[in-house]
Amino acid sequence: MAAATCLLPSAAAATPLTSTDLHAHGLTTDTRAPAPAALRVARKEPVAQAARVALIGVPGLEWSDLDPSRTPNLWALVGQGASGSLSTRAVPPPDRGTTCPTAGWLTISAGQRAGTAGKGCPQPPVPQSAGEAARIPNWQALTAYQSETGYDAQLGTLGQLVADNGGKVAAVGPGAAIAAADKSGNIAKYAPAVDAVDSIGDLNPYNLIIMEAADLATAWARQPLDEYGVPTPLPTADRQAAAARADQQIGTLLAKLPPDTTVLVAGVSDVTPNAHLHVAIAKSPSGRPYGHGYLTATSTRQDALVTITDLTATTIQLLGLPVPRQVVGRPWQPDGTASAAPADTVSELADGDLASQVLREVRGPFFTVLVTVQLLFYALAALVLRRRRSSNSPETTGSAPPATAPETAGSAPPATATATTHAPLPADFAATSKLLKAVQIVAVVSGSIAVSTFLAQLVPWWTLPVPMLSVIVTIVAIAGLVTALAFAGPWRAHVLGPLTVVAAVTSLALLIDVMTGSKLQVNAVTGYEPVTGGRFYGFSNIAFAVYATGTILGLAGVSQWLLGRGVSRTVVVGVCAVYGGIAVFADGWPSWGADFGGVPAFVIGLAVFLMLLSGKRVSLLRLLLVGLVGAGLVGTLSVVDWLRPDDQRTHLGNFVQQIIDGQAWTVVWRKFSAMIGVTVGNWSLTLLSLVALAFLFLVLARPSRWGVSALSQAYHLAPTLRAGLFGALTCAFVGFLMNDSGIAIPAMALTVSVPLTLAACVRALQLARPTGAAPPSEQAAPTRAEA
Repeated sequence: MAAATCLLPSAAAATPLTSTDLHAHGLTTDTRAPAPAALRVARKEPVAQAARVALIGVPGLEWSDLDPSRTPNLWALVGQGASGSLSTRAVPPPDRGTTCPTAGWLTISAGQRAGTAGKGCPQPPVPQSAGEAARIPNWQALTAYQSETGYDAQLGTLGQLVADNGGKVAAVGPGAAIAAADKSGNIAKYAPAVDAVDSIGDLNPYNLIIMEAADLATAWARQPLDEYGVPTPLPTADRQAAAARADQQIGTLLAKLPPDTTVLVAGVSDVTPNAHLHVAIAKSPSGRPYGHGYLTATSTRQDALVTITDLTATTIQLLGLPVPRQVVGRPWQPDGTASAAPADTVSELADGDLASQVLREVRGPFFTVLVTVQLLFYALAALVLRRRRSSNSPETTGSAPPATAPETAGSAPPATATATTHAPLPADFAATSKLLKAVQIVAVVSGSIAVSTFLAQLVPWWTLPVPMLSVIVTIVAIAGLVTALAFAGPWRAHVLGPLTVVAAVTSLALLIDVMTGSKLQVNAVTGYEPVTGGRFYGFSNIAFAVYATGTILGLAGVSQWLLGRGVSRTVVVGVCAVYGGIAVFADGWPSWGADFGGVPAFVIGLAVFLMLLSGKRVSLLRLLLVGLVGAGLVGTLSVVDWLRPDDQRTHLGNFVQQIIDGQAWTVVWRKFSAMIGVTVGNWSLTLLSLVALAFLFLVLARPSRWGVSALSQAYHLAPTLRAGLFGALTCAFVGFLMNDSGIAIPAMALTVSVPLTLAACVRALQLARPTGAAPPSEQAAPTRAEA
């Protein structure tokens, strides 16, 4: 072919080329390297034969705004094209998580998150017209500010790429002008509004037509400002009227478009103080690739979910151009068949936004309740374990573990020995304490809460009348089921029985979830929110903490069971290493967990567990060597991911490319700043972590009211618990240092490990005999001096 980077002709001069068409011509859109200059000035195809895209941006448009009578044009597009929810996360204003209209348009221009300086949501600047052309005022200032955001967006990428490859761009509206501008802030053809689109003339010569239907944003801008300088929400009637006017503008443009135009509609920003998911529709003139159905992208790997940076990549690919590296999005792809009735599609996608809004409302209160209940439970458990005995009970002396043999499979637990071989039991013997039994049950429930927050996504709790109560009841109910399983079989009699069941459920549930698309993490109270756009697939940092902790503690329980059955320690260590290796692989493999910071932490924590399990000493040198192995593993996975086509890479491969491009320090600094911010700003999780550690080492590890240290007794009866606990704590600490979620990682790891350890300690006390009071010593003989 003469020019790979020129706007390529379609097969029938009627539809834009897809990636399939490009392969048919011997070309591919997988590369993102800028084209050589010689190719850029090569032969340009006649405009009439070139691909054509109309990008219609409606700031603030949500799926709940669509209605067959008020928005008939949008409703028709849903029935004809592919639809999805759009995450519009860009650079928000200070102290707000919303995407302003100007930031949305800047993000489309750059293909990377962008924003504006200062407080509030400034309106898009009105272009300065010069005949048919126009220029964005203060473009240099807008461009310079992007280097301060941590994303270093390159404004003008979309418009410049089209112009450099012989294409023509037209913009309708101030926001559209931002998206269409080249790197100098210039637009070759501009109309201030759709009513003036006739001034552009025939649209056939244009390859990219960008229009802004700003009615929702304009109405929102007239609202009173809140304390952050952001307008307050629109009244329902005003919002419906604005959506109807935007639909009329869309209909006007659609009537003027050439029939071979691919139409992309996007709600490019928020027009609310809080972030929402927005409308994304793609319609191809021939039904390929965007026929009736849903949209997805490799950037999200989620059904019916795409991002605003994907919109830039999609536009570029539809025009037959290579997507530059600075564009971080991935092209939209068809994703299955939707219901034939547009009402069903709209309702389903609106429900997705409802879930995200309910999650935003309940997440903060949920963590408040979680932290408060955990703190109270630790206090009550400490009181039960440490309070003084009654005066009529024998005093306990000493802190050495009683002479009770470790558990072995096939033998009855020590507590089942007949009473005839022992003195009568004191009134507050641990095995007869109902209060202690209640502590054990509540501890197992508490340790099950973390995995239950993900399993709760199997129930549509956000649709219930009282969401906060619904999510708590759902999570506690599932935790109750896991607890019932933990106490259902003969394993409940063993020290690590309930711990092993809960940890195994935690590890396996999250392993299966991440291997099947991470559905349980989306909109979970401890998962990720599509509206924030931090992560859409793989292991989130909190999920990693829960998964890794459950895996290591579960292996500790299984290894104790195997050792008790007489399996050699070497075989046990090998079995644990195999499953642990699978778990680490799942965490780091780009197609599953895609977790960059978690792999080294997981490797180090698992290595500590295996060393202690095998009886080897954990030294600083060994930890450093293991750390290098972990870094090498995640580096290898990242390079493997980088070797894949650009549009299939995850953030692991992207980080390798950022190292090559010299942008890695920008990413590292942004994540380090986030880690510090979360740790310093989230005082409740910091407090929970400190209290959990204090409970572990100042309560469980010290002599209890029954004489012996509860933790020492648990270690004595189940020695592998020590290896598992130290491995899990090491993993949590390293994860804290290497991930941008900061204190949230050890907080969630301790939420799993400390309650389950408490449950094991309680069972160990129940299996132990109290140390009786020592007989009084005889009076010592008088010394020579006394004589």
